[in-house]
Amino acid sequence: MISAPIRYHRAVSLEDALEALAEPDSRALAGGHSLLPVLKLRIARPSLLVDVGRLELAGVATDAGEVRIGPLTTWDALERAPELSRPELAAVAECAAGIGDLQVRNRGTIGGGLAHADPASDMPAVLIALGARLRLRSRGSERTIPAADFIVGPFLTVLDEGELIVEIAVPVPPAGSGSAYVAVEHPASGFALAGAAALARRDGSDSVAVTGVGSRPVLLTPGVGPVEALDEVEVFGDRFAPEEYRRHLARVVVRRALERARERREEDGS
Repeated sequence: MISAPIRYHRAVSLEDALEALAEPDSRALAGGHSLLPVLKLRIARPSLLVDVGRLELAGVATDAGEVRIGPLTTWDALERAPELSRPELAAVAECAAGIGDLQVRNRGTIGGGLAHADPASDMPAVLIALGARLRLRSRGSERTIPAADFIVGPFLTVLDEGELIVEIAVPVPPAGSGSAYVAVEHPASGFALAGAAALARRDGSDSVAVTGVGSRPVLLTPGVGPVEALDEVEVFGDRFAPEEYRRHLARVVVRRALERARERREEDGS
């Protein structure tokens, strides 16, 4: 199928992009691997497509105890970023390395993936487990929200009209921490039937988030055994994985992610 008629604007600056996105029924285009297929199927029918792909919003840097990631950073760049090679942040690169295929990882961006908000998307769970925050801008306003509050349902986020993700800030966990991401993927699509991100801290407090099992990624209740906390999580079933089987997969990936995160914590000398 061919997409519906649509106007195209290539933004030359962030201010230019925000000005264009202020127009009603406009959408931002980054790498295009999430948006273009739904345009072709006419699931999304914006009147204006604002190409932000050439803006200077890519890169990974450490500043003031945070790792700051530009929304146009590709999955491949995340996998190779030296700032993410430490055990406490290993889940980010580990997750990025398993997304799509080589072509997707070289063009797809973390910001585009987050804005698309597929309920089986991998990276949101990692950012939630690590306590990341997203900085959002529109023409004349700016706000910062926790990654855990960004996705509210399947393909739904808190982004207002005209708003754009301009930065992802990941607080560097305490020294001696370890993190990991584990997923069981659908063999054809590669999307997670169940995925879990874990951060294991030196003091024994763990953060675990799951994806692919419900309408959105969620942080498991702190202070409750992660596997037990899954009993409180909405789990759906489909023809690929019935509810009971998907809940079983969720328990498996949570255990594996925690084990791997704790191994990395030990490797770090804690």
